[in-house]
Amino acid sequence: MLQLKDISYQYEKTPLLENLNLHLADHEILCLLGKSGSGKSTLLRIIAGLEKPDHGDIFWNGVSILNVPPFKRNFGLMFQDYALFPHLTVFENIAFGLEMNKVNSEKIPPIVEKLLKQVGMESFANRKVTELSGGEQQRVALARALAPQPHLLMLDEPLGALDHTLRVSLLAELRRILGENGIPSVYVTHDQDEAFSIADRIALLHDGVIIQTDTPENIFLKPKSVWVARFLGLNNLLPATGVTDSQILLKLNDRTIYLTIPLEYPLVEGQKIWVLFRDEKLQITNDADFSIKGIIKESIFKGSNYETHVEITPGTVFSVINEKKFQAGTEIELFYSPEDLLALLI
Repeated sequence: MLQLKDISYQYEKTPLLENLNLHLADHEILCLLGKSGSGKSTLLRIIAGLEKPDHGDIFWNGVSILNVPPFKRNFGLMFQDYALFPHLTVFENIAFGLEMNKVNSEKIPPIVEKLLKQVGMESFANRKVTELSGGEQQRVALARALAPQPHLLMLDEPLGALDHTLRVSLLAELRRILGENGIPSVYVTHDQDEAFSIADRIALLHDGVIIQTDTPENIFLKPKSVWVARFLGLNNLLPATGVTDSQILLKLNDRTIYLTIPLEYPLVEGQKIWVLFRDEKLQITNDADFSIKGIIKESIFKGSNYETHVEITPGTVFSVINEKKFQAGTEIELFYSPEDLLALLI
């Protein structure tokens, strides 16, 4: 399917993408996830053929398409603002791409009607798109992008203009529709919850570089670096030092702790790393073999539980999810299991 090889791109001598390598499997939804300015949309424009990289190549089914113009790639592109034609009806908007591709006029109505049913807009066929809500316009834009049966569908922050509640309700529907059509898709977003909900794989971008590519589950459970962990909101981190290839040293105020933890790579003596304590694995207790002392800063009610902030060292605060509210200033101990800790490279 799609393969990007050693893609680099500069704008006014500023590097925006650096030596990116990426592939997309058949029927796969690949999400480009990163903060604003990380290079996500630039990479999407390069895939679409709207920009040409300074270095590298793009392959489709093993054949270079670097010099193939956008209109000959048969890739669909859906923007955040949908780019619907306000003077046309819903039906006419969806049919537009088919007409441009010179599809037989007798074949267009059944194709459009099938897509209208798929996106739940059968009763809106003759409405002007200006009469639709944001969620309804999103469905029409998706149907229009799917109508020409593109080899690849690209979606650039397609839910970004919608409020949170509507985004959540549309995510499952969007994944269903993409799955039913079986079209491989590249989905761009800055929202990790959105990415986790819709993607088969995620490519995490930072300053034009792919930091980690994996399934949503593996990226969350096994972030490869401190930056990835912090981007995901995993901030229960403490610096540590390698003692042997499998043992680390933690210094906490007046305590020195030696731990043997699972490692995906051997450490060398003196190597500086960070240790991630997952908030869902920590427990507040008064007596434990493996524990860290701290002082309660606050307990925040989250509906079904409390998020408790515990100061471990001056300036280092851990978050712990628990069912009980604790009084600020209370001295407690956080229980952990060494098997649940994760060593991260700096």
